[in-house]
Amino acid sequence: MEIPKNDQIQPSSTVSVCSDWDLDFTDEELQSIDAAIESAASSSSSKKSVANCDGDRPRTRRRLPDSLFTRSALSFNSSSVDPSGSISLLPCPRNRFSNLSDSSNRDNIKTRYPAMAFKGHIVYSRTFPEVEKAADELLKFVELKKKDGGRAIIGFDVEWRPSFRKGVKQGKAAVLQICADAASCHVMHVIHSGFPESLKSLLGDSKSVKVGVGIAGDARKVFNDHNVSVDGLEDLSYLANQKLGREPKNWSLSSLTEALTCKEVPKPSKIRLGNWEANPLSKEQLNYAATDAFVSWHLFEVLNRLPDVDTLTNEVVEEAIAPS
Repeated sequence: MEIPKNDQIQPSSTVSVCSDWDLDFTDEELQSIDAAIESAASSSSSKKSVANCDGDRPRTRRRLPDSLFTRSALSFNSSSVDPSGSISLLPCPRNRFSNLSDSSNRDNIKTRYPAMAFKGHIVYSRTFPEVEKAADELLKFVELKKKDGGRAIIGFDVEWRPSFRKGVKQGKAAVLQICADAASCHVMHVIHSGFPESLKSLLGDSKSVKVGVGIAGDARKVFNDHNVSVDGLEDLSYLANQKLGREPKNWSLSSLTEALTCKEVPKPSKIRLGNWEANPLSKEQLNYAATDAFVSWHLFEVLNRLPDVDTLTNEVVEEAIAPS
């Protein structure tokens, strides 16, 4: 793991590297810390060498010195799953001290991550009555959230049939994916069902927040193709830049998922560029569609729980990364 130059540990800070340990870390975290120190030492242009602490002290669990708690060095993970199967919001140990918004740093990490997949129930609606019923259920969910003083967060995505020939337009928005929790995701085949009034009401409700990466483009596509407004949008790329700091970046869903969760979002071209107007959709298409909406919902929940970068302190970070 390469640390950006501004965040590297300089030889003059050798004393702080070798001291000031007192809090517990796991063995996996120790490996990440040691790798960061070795990378900083080898890339420094100075002829001085960083003192080797490994031969003088036992490999015990310890706390990073305060000098390493810099805003640009902080990152968090979202999707550790506890033995009961529920999702917890814990840091990703492998990325905790890397600079997530530094593309050169990410490009140097060639780690293959496990796939992120939606494990809940997929509700597939492809007729007008089915879509109407699904939208009614979602509207009830939104109203319950409002009564409880909260707001409904909806992972939102759109699929359509691409065009590979010059002069041939791409297809209209064919599939809407809506995910409001980790238990179930809706896949609506609107190219065949049309848009019931209940679905239009759900999409046009500005108090239910639709989240995704590049979500404004998806909303524009739905409006241009079907004259249906999608309001209450929150772009995850913008939110990530607020939470992670450094230079603003145009995150993709895949890159943001890897940075926050140490997992990959599978994007097989055969499915991604397939025929989304096919009736019915294949099992692979349904899994792909539901996973995209679920990941958007999940990443928002993670990012929303992190403090803004300008409020980060050593104490806040320690509280955020403390095991639950």
